[in-house]
Amino acid sequence: MQELTALAGIAAALALGAASPGPSFVLVARTAAASSRAQGVAAALGMGLGGLVFALAALAGLQALLLALPSLYLALKLAGGLYLAYLGIRIWRGAGQARLDLGPALGGARASRPFLLGLVTQLSNPKTAIVYASVFAAFLPAQSTPVFKLAVAATVFVIEAGWYSLVALALSTTAPRQAYLRYQVWVDRAAGGVMVALGLKLAVAAQRP
Repeated sequence: MQELTALAGIAAALALGAASPGPSFVLVARTAAASSRAQGVAAALGMGLGGLVFALAALAGLQALLLALPSLYLALKLAGGLYLAYLGIRIWRGAGQARLDLGPALGGARASRPFLLGLVTQLSNPKTAIVYASVFAAFLPAQSTPVFKLAVAATVFVIEAGWYSLVALALSTTAPRQAYLRYQVWVDRAAGGVMVALGLKLAVAAQRP
């Protein structure tokens, strides 16, 4: 019973966090509207896998490692921030294109690009691991079984992939796509600007003592 209560608390906290706007939302929303429902869902699954990686890392003690090695944490934040800014610039420069095509940034087959893009975007912010670890510390029982920890990790994947899949499904329907195509240049520039701002914010934060 205690583990079920803890799992419910973790799920509620992470669901609220996933629903808050950020680079992940911008990426999935634009992918779904500019490309297709399938590519939007693929990006959402990449977000889910990235969340799963961070959840497993947090459960394995990544928080303690990053806090013990602040230079590593700052380096990861800087690299992640610069990546998000780079991605935003590519979106801005591609404003008005009929479809999202960021393949040269990652390579690989076209079908895998949205998935890889979602995964890398999620992993670009190491702060997520700290957030997960903080939530886990608040809700996890003092003694928890490996099975329960796996259930927590699976819950993270379901929440991240599920939320962004809903975003992709909603924004790939006819009305949102028509609205996007009507104002595509401005929407793309706004999305690119937001991504650059978020990336620079993360990179600048890495320079602060």
